[in-house]
Amino acid sequence: MAGFDINKKRFLRSNMRFRAFIGAVCALGLFAVTLFSDAAQAVPKGVTYDDIVNTGLANSCPQIEQTVRGSISLDKGSSYELRSLCIEPLEYFVKQEPVSKRAEARFVPGKSLTRYTSTLDQVSGPLKFNSDGTLSFLEQAGMDFQANTVLLPAGEEFPFLFTVKGLKAKTSEPTTAITTSTDFEGDYRVPSYRTSNFLDPKGRGLTTGYDSAVAIPSMADDEEIRKENVKRYVTGTGHMSMLVSKVDSSTGEISGIFECVQPSDTDMGGKAAVDVKIRGVFYGVVEEA
Repeated sequence: MAGFDINKKRFLRSNMRFRAFIGAVCALGLFAVTLFSDAAQAVPKGVTYDDIVNTGLANSCPQIEQTVRGSISLDKGSSYELRSLCIEPLEYFVKQEPVSKRAEARFVPGKSLTRYTSTLDQVSGPLKFNSDGTLSFLEQAGMDFQANTVLLPAGEEFPFLFTVKGLKAKTSEPTTAITTSTDFEGDYRVPSYRTSNFLDPKGRGLTTGYDSAVAIPSMADDEEIRKENVKRYVTGTGHMSMLVSKVDSSTGEISGIFECVQPSDTDMGGKAAVDVKIRGVFYGVVEEA
């Protein structure tokens, strides 16, 4: 038994050394990939975690050098994908109805109350040619939604779900390449800001909670508060335009600016949605599938 225990200890020590060796090899490989990668990076090289934390750098999309100008040729007989799509919002506007009947509704600039978690990242989907020669992008996967809230100068807050779920965007003209003149435009689905298990301050919800405000049960069917009692999962439709301004033909990278208009939160049907306009930058990589 003593010999068995000794052999067991030797085996465990040997196994631990082997695991340490494998871990060191993996770490070295990851360091080499990071060191020699030519792809654009959102976070500059040489910075540590302490340099990044609470700075917002991790929320920024990668950038392509200003001097890069080129095109990515596409063969209609091949399949392509747009991968690592990063969409970073920079400006927010909320559509406000005018006080005067003679004036028109306008978008008022607002300030985001969400800290460093507003960017969509690792979004991907196929690039396909349509019968008319135009090119389409269909969003299928990735971190494609972020909850956000915009504060207007008057103090009113508007929560909304920034997303590109199921985005179907296509070029306006037939094309055989992605250049600095390529524009994608299309619609996407905007899910409810609240989920079905959400409870409002009075404990009312869609699939759980009270059916009405407990303090006023006799008024549960009153028209004024019925829309607050009857919760609904309300979805909307957004519209996005993506203008490519930089193309690196050697790496397949593209970047540019975007603008989208989508509805705000309805508090599960309790209030009317308003239009929120978002502007910012995007980055992605075109690869053959």
